[in-house]
Amino acid sequence: MMTKALIVVTNTARFEGINRATGVWLSEATHFHAVMSDNGIDVDYMSPNGGYVPLDPGSLATDAMDDTNWQFYGDNDYRERALARSLRPDQVNPDDYDLIYYAGGHGVMWDFPQSTAVAAIAQSIYKRGGLVTAVCHGVVGLLAIKDADGDNLIVGKHLTGFTNEEEALNQLTDAVPFLAEDALKDAGAVYTKADAYTENVVVDGQLITGQNPQSAHGVGIAAVRALKGVQVD
Repeated sequence: MMTKALIVVTNTARFEGINRATGVWLSEATHFHAVMSDNGIDVDYMSPNGGYVPLDPGSLATDAMDDTNWQFYGDNDYRERALARSLRPDQVNPDDYDLIYYAGGHGVMWDFPQSTAVAAIAQSIYKRGGLVTAVCHGVVGLLAIKDADGDNLIVGKHLTGFTNEEEALNQLTDAVPFLAEDALKDAGAVYTKADAYTENVVVDGQLITGQNPQSAHGVGIAAVRALKGVQVD
């Protein structure tokens, strides 16, 4: 059976309460996706509502785009399948996937924590021994996942995610509904962080998390190692 990954992306196109566009941070999807493709792992995209996935305009800035981003962004099939017609949760069979990956971008702050349908898919994958992975703001999707006893999956788990310091550097602390770092700690996770905007990946069994956009590639590498039991770069 082919190994398969499910990437979760936001449907939120705008900050609530202010006129600022948001969406998925492109490199957090593409850098992880590229690692999957390089290792023969098929990828599907899902969002809480399905359909159109907005891109955070900041992630398309000249200094944010690299060869990997341009390769995906220039691919018609990718734009159509992943960004224009992402799957709805009710179109997804969790048994088809060995891992789920929550990509970030500020938009997720409004739809990931409330999406019980996405969380149920993650719970099913985890229960079967699959991986639950997330990066940057995407870690807030973990807040909705329960374990077999009905407790939050991340209680006592070692993880990371976008830091309060990084949000302050963005000057968006007051624009988001809550802070990812605080929410993970409040939910009972063992949260650790590295310097702002440096790569940081934390592995705790089936749970793999990355701190920021710089960590998306590393989360992919750690996921492949966990799935295949082989060393990859």
